[in-house]
Order: sequence, then C-alpha cells, then structure tokens
Amino acid sequence: MKELVEYIARSLVQHPEQVRVRERQSGRSVTITLHVASDDIGRVIGKNGRVANAIRALLKVQSSKEGKRVFLEIE
Repeated sequence: MKELVEYIARSLVQHPEQVRVRERQSGRSVTITLHVASDDIGRVIGKNGRVANAIRALLKVQSSKEGKRVFLEIE
C-alpha cells in the first residue's frame, strides 16, 4: 500500500523528490503518513478533499483484500 500512495503522490505533485511515505502497522490497522512539499499539499488533497478521498478509496479496496483497515494521514 505504501508503494501505491507513493506512486499516486509523485504523479500529482510538482516536487516529487520531496514525497515521503511512512507506513505503521498496529494489529490489523495500517496508518500511512504522506509527506509532501508545502506547495503541493493542495494538489494531494484536492478541492473539497476529492483527491484525498479518492486515494483513501483505492487504499480501502486494496486493504479489504488483505483484511486490514487503513488510515491515510497527509502532512
């Protein structure tokens, strides 16, 4: 899942070299923290959070196959 978020984020931002993704697992839950340049936060979140929600939807599909819950944090 980390690779999926990293791929999507690098495709959206203007500074892909500053994209960092960290994954923490706690039992059946996975928390993915996405760091992007401050100029690119709006691109990753999108208008009314649409892009962020779309990324979360993709993560939900993938995590349900693995029987896990996933949370995406954007910083």
